[in-house]
Amino acid sequence: MNEAYIYDAVRTPRGKGRKDGSLHEVSANGLSVTALNAIKDRNDLEGHAVEDVIWGNVTQVAEQGACLARTAVLASELDESIPGVSINRFCASGLEAVNLAANQVRGGAGNAYIAGGVESMSRVPMMSDGGAIAVDPSIAIDNYFVPQGIGADIIASRYGFTRDMADAMAVESQRRAKAAWNDNRFAKTIVPVRDVNGLTILDYDEFMRPGTDMQSLGALKPSFKDQGEVMPGFDKVALQKYPELERVNHIHHAGNSSGIVDGAAAVLIGNKEFGEAHGLTPRARIKATAKIGTDPTIMLTGPVPVTKKILADNGMAISDIDLFEVNEAFASVVMLFEQAFNVDHDKVNVNGGSIAMGHPLGATGAIILGTLLDELERTDKEIGLATLCIGSGMGAATIIERV
Repeated sequence: MNEAYIYDAVRTPRGKGRKDGSLHEVSANGLSVTALNAIKDRNDLEGHAVEDVIWGNVTQVAEQGACLARTAVLASELDESIPGVSINRFCASGLEAVNLAANQVRGGAGNAYIAGGVESMSRVPMMSDGGAIAVDPSIAIDNYFVPQGIGADIIASRYGFTRDMADAMAVESQRRAKAAWNDNRFAKTIVPVRDVNGLTILDYDEFMRPGTDMQSLGALKPSFKDQGEVMPGFDKVALQKYPELERVNHIHHAGNSSGIVDGAAAVLIGNKEFGEAHGLTPRARIKATAKIGTDPTIMLTGPVPVTKKILADNGMAISDIDLFEVNEAFASVVMLFEQAFNVDHDKVNVNGGSIAMGHPLGATGAIILGTLLDELERTDKEIGLATLCIGSGMGAATIIERV
């Protein structure tokens, strides 16, 4: 089997996912083009240099519909002979795109791929695709469907995580993100978004709130309390599924949950022959990939079983991993991971995460993989693991090893 290497990784800054956010004027296609052109230009890719573009995107409607991957290729400077395919594994779409590309290379189906993803949450709102899992009673009732925020609060209730614990993690995420930006740790990967005149629209993660402290977070109302306790009363659904719980403790709010933002990311993956042909040096080897299905009600526990699976499948232990990127969809997701594996928080999301910088759904998996690679290089460490929780109860993970 061929080895699959990471040759490059880029991402746009993350803009606030609102109408007054800096990237609201840029479509998902425009964000995708920025990332694709950066990969092409930085690596001198001419003609049919890669087999395909595999592009994660969650809300595939309106301007994010109609195979956005192919649209972005045609709008970019890539050759039209390169096709494109859009995929959706919810929050892990960007990482799943990378995993699919890596396994295609490993299996001999082409020498190289560009993989990643995009989400313009300010222009195409989350859940606007009206998926059956949430709106079709014949599916939602049988699976005890509750929204993701309720799932995060169920995790907190089952595993003993308090609001103070979640808020403290959120404050630390903000502190780490600010320190990383101050230290230019993202400089290798960040590609500014520019307008048609070449003027910079955004070149930093604008969602960050470095002044966040326990007092300011303490003033925020729980985001999912009314949804759970009043109308439509999802707590009752949860307690039917988990009768051992006395109640759902609603600890999550806007300050300790991931931010709604716009952004894109791309990763260049290829075999040894591709690198030699293009004069490129591999930065890391994709050592292993994994995915798994989990309980669809609590929904967000996937990073734990998928990490157990990827380690077992490859004869590894948690102690073999030097650094972790665990997507900060909600604070309880990361705390559960650390509790399950007894992992020191000093090894997890060391440059901050989605609580501080935001979670552009289809792109985040590729973003955190690039962040992981940059940090392994910066600190001269060897092996890293990236993982995300996923809507409807799934998990995805990737292990990379520096070359």
